[in-house]
Amino acid sequence: MTEVFNLTSELIKRRSVTPDDGGCLQLILDYLGPDFKAEWLNFEDTKNLLLTHGEQAPHLMLLGHVDVVPAGDETAWTSPAFEASLRDGKLYGRGACDMKSGVAAMAVALKRYVLNNPAHSGSISLLLTSDEEGSNKNGIPKVVEEFNKRGTKIDYCIVGEPTSKEALADTIKIGRRGTLSGILKVFGVQGHIAYPHLADNPIHRFAPILEKLCKHCWDKGNQFFAPTSLQFSNINSGVGATNVIPAQLEAKFNFRFSTIHTPDSLIKTFESFFESEEIKYEIFWEPRGLPFLTKKGKLIEAVQKVIQSQLGKEAKLDTGGGTSDARFIAPLGTEVIELGLRGESMHKVDEFVRIEELEPLANLYGEILERILAKES
Repeated sequence: MTEVFNLTSELIKRRSVTPDDGGCLQLILDYLGPDFKAEWLNFEDTKNLLLTHGEQAPHLMLLGHVDVVPAGDETAWTSPAFEASLRDGKLYGRGACDMKSGVAAMAVALKRYVLNNPAHSGSISLLLTSDEEGSNKNGIPKVVEEFNKRGTKIDYCIVGEPTSKEALADTIKIGRRGTLSGILKVFGVQGHIAYPHLADNPIHRFAPILEKLCKHCWDKGNQFFAPTSLQFSNINSGVGATNVIPAQLEAKFNFRFSTIHTPDSLIKTFESFFESEEIKYEIFWEPRGLPFLTKKGKLIEAVQKVIQSQLGKEAKLDTGGGTSDARFIAPLGTEVIELGLRGESMHKVDEFVRIEELEPLANLYGEILERILAKES
């Protein structure tokens, strides 16, 4: 089997359920060896590892995470979730797709590049975290805070998330929507359901506002982003009895939004629906990430040329899906894209990666390194 396959298998065998790295970071450190300068940037329960080669500009960073979501009911798996099983041309195991295979491909590409170009121009780095799938508080956000203190400049960044859809490298993520969550509490007056005039039902107060919020057009999207989406994920009220009007309603919701909006603009519009109503409420807002869009420049151009050279096609530029750690790097003024394997099985039972795509991904990363650094030399 190939070097990428072997390294991916070893990573899968380590039970790195977020935020535990399960020894994955040390494995990558040992694999890349003393040629790379290693720095641990650990915060509370999270380990972050920065591996660097070179000290000059431009700086090209590869970014990934080694933590995984829980396996769930492990008896539902055809083979053990943390065993790295091979069958039918696929490698199975939790994290195989998201994103231990991407981490392995990046590490292999970096090792080969430094071996062939020990005196390369610029600098390259690999930044790995054990807190991307979990709270995401002590991982890349904290590392970026440290970068800001130091004045660390990152010119280009490739995130190895599984972005491909039908085939390897058919899609490049050049941006992501922002995410803004909220918890709404609507207050009423508890009372007997047979005497509604002596109570104030928060469910009835909120129902017409909910309808207006769901029907509201926040925007129509643009060339790169779909229209902003507001989704309510949970509405809870009541005391458990059918004859009691509750005193409170709680609703959880989330916005996914483009560069058309800011969190403040969404908050202002959302709260305006309550201003003309006789309703007592409070909202706890939690911005989880700003939207970003990487405009066409050296990085996108280089990636497209490499995909054309190696795979004979042009990748689609996309901003769909959830969020990633790219959203924390982009505000540094960095050109950021995401490029990885197919995301068809991420977070599922029997998560897998197609073996024939592992080595080609490492080759893509390797040629991107060559093109970016050669352009700036």
